[in-house]
Amino acid sequence: MPGDAPALKDLLEAAYRGDSARRGWNHEADILDDDRVAPGEVEALLVDPLVTMLVARDASELTGCVAVTRRDARLAYLGMLCVRPDLQSAGLGRRLLDAAEDKARADGIAVMEMTVIDSRDSLIAWYERRGYARSGETRPFPVPRDPPITFVVLEKPLPTA
Repeated sequence: MPGDAPALKDLLEAAYRGDSARRGWNHEADILDDDRVAPGEVEALLVDPLVTMLVARDASELTGCVAVTRRDARLAYLGMLCVRPDLQSAGLGRRLLDAAEDKARADGIAVMEMTVIDSRDSLIAWYERRGYARSGETRPFPVPRDPPITFVVLEKPLPTA
């Protein structure tokens, strides 16, 4: 899977930033204009033993992905959930989210958390409809911005079957 790093970076950039992202509903193109992932970041994630990157493909290319990062024995972080913009709203994001939660449960994780830019109301609502709730915690964006950007922390208990 390390060979997928360039295609994963391309997918993440297309889904989150720039004009291509505006073809879908789930983007940050109107908030941020830099790269979504730093050079080397995807490669580092793919070799990190605490990270599981789940991908969706059609016959010839990646169509979606999601990363699950183990934080400790009970907590995992969900990140980089994205679907190619022209395929959004067809259920692939939901299937990737379900697969990520199933993987976390199988690994004994009890709670999944994520961060979402606080102004992304429709995305936060999408996660809330899937059982995530605001924890009450906020976190600063890792790079100072003017005006400042804040993340809300969402979390979901993952009971075992």
